[in-house]
Amino acid sequence: MSTKNKTKHLKKDPHAKREQSNYEQPIPSREYILEYFSQQDRFFSRPELAERLGLSSDDEIEALRRRLIAMCRDGQLFCNRNKAYGPIDKFDLVRGRVDSHPDGFGFLHPDDGSEKMFITFKQMRTLMHGDKVLLRVAGLDRRGRREGALVEVLARGVTQIVGRLFIEHNISFVVPDDKKFQQDVMIPEKSRDNAEHGQIVIADIVEYPSKRNQPIGRIVEVLGDHMAPGMEIDIAIRSHNLPSDWPAAVHQEVEKFADTVNENDYAGRKDMRDLPFVTIDGEDARDFD
Repeated sequence: MSTKNKTKHLKKDPHAKREQSNYEQPIPSREYILEYFSQQDRFFSRPELAERLGLSSDDEIEALRRRLIAMCRDGQLFCNRNKAYGPIDKFDLVRGRVDSHPDGFGFLHPDDGSEKMFITFKQMRTLMHGDKVLLRVAGLDRRGRREGALVEVLARGVTQIVGRLFIEHNISFVVPDDKKFQQDVMIPEKSRDNAEHGQIVIADIVEYPSKRNQPIGRIVEVLGDHMAPGMEIDIAIRSHNLPSDWPAAVHQEVEKFADTVNENDYAGRKDMRDLPFVTIDGEDARDFD
């Protein structure tokens, strides 16, 4: 029965020849799988879909598993909490990136470039800025904007938070420096890593927010005191993942420079090192006028 079904589906698949030329054990193409889903009104688990497509061998089942994963990654299908698959466009689902607002609400910027969707404060409780999510269009808000209801978090946008550590009544938490991150990150005592109240720290997120709980983190680095000189630069570098270390090739090139001025360097120059100069920049400045 399975072989018969497989033959039937491959004959109907307009891309069967392409699949047969690319794979020793061909299975229905992405296009055919999407067409098949468009004729259904529910989600299917992988075993259910394999049976309906007439796929039974271990190689075929593995090929289907990889294809479904790739189709979910590319935004063609969605896999829900019950490990069942369905097409995103058929169920009025929108995939995109969360852009949170300091006031508690947020917006979804859809991957397909369509108009952004409003996310209520209640929906944002389990989300963080930068998350990749799947939303269902729940209706229109009072301004006529599409309003989204969370279906699934596809990928988290951040794994670390930079902020200031507060310790109040034996409770430790990090207040993110970036106001886009609305929730404070709770730090268990065993995960504080000897950091002190008021210091700027970097915390790994070990548990993401839920409907009832704030995110939980573990301090992995102490940057220094809140008002330390140059701290705002360190915060900006860490918050935006800016490169701050010179590559090894640069270090090797610098090592070639001598500590003294070579005679050849005097050519075409006037030595004014004995004259006093005044600069408006402080000793810790990164540039000098």
